[in-house]
Amino acid sequence: MKEIKTRKNGAVLKLVRPKFKTDIGQSLAVNGVCSTVVKTHPYLQFEYMPETLKCSNINRLKKNDFVNLEPSLKFGATLDGHLVLGHVDAVGKILSVKTEGNSRVFRITIPSGFKKYLMPKGSITVEGVALTVVGARQNFFTVKIIPYTLRHTNLIWKKMENKVNLEFDILAKYLYARK
Repeated sequence: MKEIKTRKNGAVLKLVRPKFKTDIGQSLAVNGVCSTVVKTHPYLQFEYMPETLKCSNINRLKKNDFVNLEPSLKFGATLDGHLVLGHVDAVGKILSVKTEGNSRVFRITIPSGFKKYLMPKGSITVEGVALTVVGARQNFFTVKIIPYTLRHTNLIWKKMENKVNLEFDILAKYLYARK
């Protein structure tokens, strides 16, 4: 991450350009937040509304932080994981990080009102990374992360007390809304 400037009407984020091609107007996920590219040179630039800053951790980024940056899924492409829209629902806090075998186990708080979307073996997105819920209690959930995912995402740098973006499974949200 190069720079973030918070303003009263939102924020502007600048990132070092990725190796993949980017265009103005393209949607990219930045730590799971659907973000529109508004400038490509010399840095990628994004603009955020106050609502996005309120329900994500974008405004907590600092210079030189690593971010997860992914292009949008194109229709017809292979879907790996689950549907991730980039519509971050809330921010959770990491309660603990432990090594278990070859994986890392994260316990993350469940913000008020979101427990209903979680179940063991259900889907959750943390910092834009599609994961499987291992367990869900009243106030926290658990995910296990394999070495490959750790090496290729910013989750490798996350530790206790860090705030992370959460997007709950869209299918669970639709099913709950239909009740």
